Amino acid sequence: MTENPAPASTPDHVRERINTAQPHTARIWNYWLGGKDNYPVDREVGDQIRALHPGIGDYALADRLFLGRAVRHLVADRGVRQFLDVGTGLPTADNTHEVAQRLAPEARIVYVDNDPLVLAHARALLTSAPEGRTDYLDADLRDTGAILEHAAKTLDLTQPVALMLLGVVIFIPDENEAIRLVRDLMRELPAGSHLVLSHTITSPAMPDVDAAVAFWNEHGTPRLTQRTPDQIARLFEGLELLEPGVVSCSRWRPETGEGALPAEVAMYGGVALKR
Repeated sequence: MTENPAPASTPDHVRERINTAQPHTARIWNYWLGGKDNYPVDREVGDQIRALHPGIGDYALADRLFLGRAVRHLVADRGVRQFLDVGTGLPTADNTHEVAQRLAPEARIVYVDNDPLVLAHARALLTSAPEGRTDYLDADLRDTGAILEHAAKTLDLTQPVALMLLGVVIFIPDENEAIRLVRDLMRELPAGSHLVLSHTITSPAMPDVDAAVAFWNEHGTPRLTQRTPDQIARLFEGLELLEPGVVSCSRWRPETGEGALPAEVAMYGGVALKR
């Protein structure tokens, strides 16, 4: 794996924001998914977390497969052609625009993230089928006004949009603020829009998950906040949850050929419709 994952063309002001001495969530996630955009410190801490909780790599994979299944369902079965993906993470295989435009080349996608390494690799997210379009915004989930203003330059916010919040609300420690941010974004999207959200859970049945998160919060950045499945379900209040509801990502409409994943992983997800 590369020791310097930022492209040589990365502007100095972006490169200066990349802290190679401190492990970072997006880079560790990339490592667990088999990517190359990570540093030795990320791999070291990633291995330590995996020693505390050997199934953590399954969670990363389950979350990624959930993204693909949700996007395919929204495009093929619900006619969605616009996606606002907040908390994008580092580019890997089957990014949102790749999955969507495989089925609907005219699909439009706006990516949002505030990680400088994601920004450095944004070109990989800005490829698009000629009929469609992709865009990228360097912003925090809390900047809902800026996100919507920028998204409107690429997306038609009078038409349905799928808001993708995969593994990003975990960085909002206050529960009321997390609920408010989700509602602020969904409020500005029209009827027929959808929310796709995943989040790490805490459960008495998975004490090793709590230990792994505690280790991460001691050594890494940014800090993570676990929530119970009921707390995650609250993030969908006011929307119509699609079957099977808020469940382990590995149990949300699994498809054949995905390989064996545990039925219960500590990443829960759901998809909901705005009426």
